[in-house]
Amino acid sequence: MTDTLNVAPEVGASVLIDNQNWTAQDAADLYHLDVWGEGYFSVDEEGHVASDHSRTGSTQIAIARVVERLKQRGVTLPVLIRFQDILRERVAQINTAFRDSIEELGYTNRYIGVYPIKVNQLHEVVEEVLDAGRPFGVGLECGSKAELVATIPHLDSDETLLICNGYKDRDMLQLIVSLQKLGKNVIPVVEKFDEYELLTDVADKLMVNPKFGVRVRLSAAGSGKWADSGGDLSKFGVSMPELIEMVRREKDGGEAGTLRLLHFHMGSQISDIQALRRAVKEIAQIFVQLRKRDIEVQYLDVGGGLGVNYEGELAGTGNAINYTLQEYANAVVQSVREVCDAETIEHPVLISESGRALTAHHSVLALEVAGSYAKHGAPTDFVPAEVDHQLVHDMWNTLDWMASDNSLRPAELLEAYHDAVANRQEADTLFSFGYLPLEQKALTDQLFWSVCQAINSRLQDNPPDSLPDELITLNHRLVEQYLCNFSVFQSMLDHWAIGQRFPAVPLQHLNRKPDCKAVLVDLTCDSDGKIHGYVTSNDENSYLSVHELKDEPYYIGIFLMGAYQDIMGDSHNLFGRVAEAHVYFDETEPDNFYIEKTIPSTTIEEMLALVQYFPSDLFRRMETIVKSKVEQGLIKPTAGVQLLDEYRSCFGDSTYLQR
Repeated sequence: MTDTLNVAPEVGASVLIDNQNWTAQDAADLYHLDVWGEGYFSVDEEGHVASDHSRTGSTQIAIARVVERLKQRGVTLPVLIRFQDILRERVAQINTAFRDSIEELGYTNRYIGVYPIKVNQLHEVVEEVLDAGRPFGVGLECGSKAELVATIPHLDSDETLLICNGYKDRDMLQLIVSLQKLGKNVIPVVEKFDEYELLTDVADKLMVNPKFGVRVRLSAAGSGKWADSGGDLSKFGVSMPELIEMVRREKDGGEAGTLRLLHFHMGSQISDIQALRRAVKEIAQIFVQLRKRDIEVQYLDVGGGLGVNYEGELAGTGNAINYTLQEYANAVVQSVREVCDAETIEHPVLISESGRALTAHHSVLALEVAGSYAKHGAPTDFVPAEVDHQLVHDMWNTLDWMASDNSLRPAELLEAYHDAVANRQEADTLFSFGYLPLEQKALTDQLFWSVCQAINSRLQDNPPDSLPDELITLNHRLVEQYLCNFSVFQSMLDHWAIGQRFPAVPLQHLNRKPDCKAVLVDLTCDSDGKIHGYVTSNDENSYLSVHELKDEPYYIGIFLMGAYQDIMGDSHNLFGRVAEAHVYFDETEPDNFYIEKTIPSTTIEEMLALVQYFPSDLFRRMETIVKSKVEQGLIKPTAGVQLLDEYRSCFGDSTYLQR
């Protein structure tokens, strides 16, 4: 009987590749890197993905070299690499875009960028944003009591603006009002009418006249995935009648002028610039109307939503956006100016809360591929033996027929596929009743995948719309699975929860054309623990173009991870936060960079504590078990001690694989 232990090369893995004509630009085009990278990422001459905070090509840092340096320092993957220079550059870029727009369009007031820390509350990120934003007067935004407590100590200057969004209780409002009495520029934004009444009550008891803002529920709705963040379906905001009632009470109470800010928010990612224009013009009209009623509103806050090109396209559906950063700034400045000038009203101070666009680019999740799973075909020189089952011979005859005729049409290839499917189904049936030996079942499986691979390779030059659906799906069935040392639920929660695609790119070997198709799967015991969609120029985005694994580490970078993903991670299977590294460009250092700081990943002990498991109790229980086995004579005392030492050492380990 034929031996099946000589496993054949993976079906669909290797194909003949012409690397002589493959260029770095081909790689950039394949992964749409030039679009979503915004100039911050490129492919260098050695085939590495490189970061470049200057976007000029003169400050490149090969990310794979950062990974190798980190491994030399004992940092294990996965690791989140923060390119702090990119973060600083994004702060300058957004503020400069508004300054340029204000100057060009003749706007007579200023712009204040405000960083909403909910996007990434990590202390190092907030500190870096504020330091880079100091020349521009960048402020902060908080949306909860914990965030308020975190942001207050950053108000070194009385001029620094802190906007307080989200629902607020009495304690929060009292603290905010007290900060105003201290001379701090802290503005609570009223989200609902009841909150206004609570603020009024707190102010009366403290005998102060606090300044506040109002989030208005506009008629203009957003666009894209977060369209319901604006318009009538919005979770936040006061209605027009409620706004008028607030104004009436302010004037009746002789306290006109405490309303200082108007705010709206259209969602985390505005995909259509026209939707933004409509909303800005509507809030500007409200501003004008209030100023005509002697309400001294000073600030107009257009909220967040400045888009990020996760999808690598300038237009389309999903997370794609149809505008540039400068166009966004121009749309805001011009819309407000036109409305105010038409009524001869002084221009307000403009505010935006562009957290996603500010932080997304600076963070890259570096993964190592731990292994792969492929559909194994039969060896290329396989010939069935006489003793092999007739189904093995039938399957091999189909494969041999295709090999002997290179002119087969799609209809004939479909017939071959149907024959292979029928043979495999018959083999499954015979095996389930005990009439087919395990080795023969394995042989039919190998030959089935060989047939599928042979058919699929013949169809690569055919347009998909000319092929039967059954043959089109072969591409998907033959894709490999690359097991990566990470958790989708911890590091890419938005991908699992809302289907957001993040660019995934091999970090090295891009001077060679990728020769495999793979789906990236994680370590979790969950069928959803995989990356389902990829940013690619391939006709199908359900797989990633990668290289066949060799006897060397293979790294994948997941990009645009700096917004929300760092902070929203889920602890599925008790996988914790990954290791972190802060990297700065320095042309005097080897490979143009130095690592300022590393933060270790969450340990097993730390993760267990979150679910109320503690080392002392666990170790005591383990000691009891081992002692019982020693007393029963099942293991020697020295073996028991060794087992306990091994168990104890696990508490300090990372929750991820040690490679």
